[in-house]
Amino acid sequence: MSNMAMYTAEFFGTMILILLGDGVVANVSLKKSKAHDSGWIVVATAWGLAVAMAAYITGWVSGAHINPALTIAMATVGDISWALVPGYIISQILGAMVGGFLVYLSFRDHFAATDDANVKLGVFSTGPAIKNLKWNFITEVIGTAMLVVGILGINYGENGVGPLSALLAGFLVWSIGLSLGGPTGYAINPARDLGPRIAHAILPIPGKRDSDWSYAWVPVIGPIVGGVIGALLYNFFLNIWV
Repeated sequence: MSNMAMYTAEFFGTMILILLGDGVVANVSLKKSKAHDSGWIVVATAWGLAVAMAAYITGWVSGAHINPALTIAMATVGDISWALVPGYIISQILGAMVGGFLVYLSFRDHFAATDDANVKLGVFSTGPAIKNLKWNFITEVIGTAMLVVGILGINYGENGVGPLSALLAGFLVWSIGLSLGGPTGYAINPARDLGPRIAHAILPIPGKRDSDWSYAWVPVIGPIVGGVIGALLYNFFLNIWV
């Protein structure tokens, strides 16, 4: 595949991820939606399915990283060239921004019908249930390390999962959301948070608040650190096992 093909696949895959992922948050949290208040299980399930769908659509082109933390982790252990990393990350963030714009267009009247500015921001970006930046950061590190360990394990050749790998990646994200998602909203993906947060800042959302840039570094740096730790940890054990 050409570099351009891989970059456009990362753009398109991340756009799909955010359209379906932030879409479920809008569906559950914005007033007068038919899914209003349907709960965390709905949110976590839809995010897992969003990952699987994006991976099936674009994985054969670029590997469907759709996540800068995963891209950096893969480069750290030599599974992707560092030369591709900047293009992957830029494409992922731009795709996430466009996904955020599409969610806004889909729920425009519901943003207007919702009074709570924090809820509106929460459609686009993650935020902590209890704000403690140190522990919020650690939560994101742990969640993303688990994500990368899981992705590397699922795709290890001896497992022979083949075309089921994308579905299993979705199950992995579903599991992380159900198990570790409550404290921070489990960004586990810098593009998932930063791209839509930029969209929130730009879009003419009625009654919106600031985009909480003081917290924004946590779901960006935490996943990057966690992703590298997860990749190194998996490779450490792999070298013992094989």
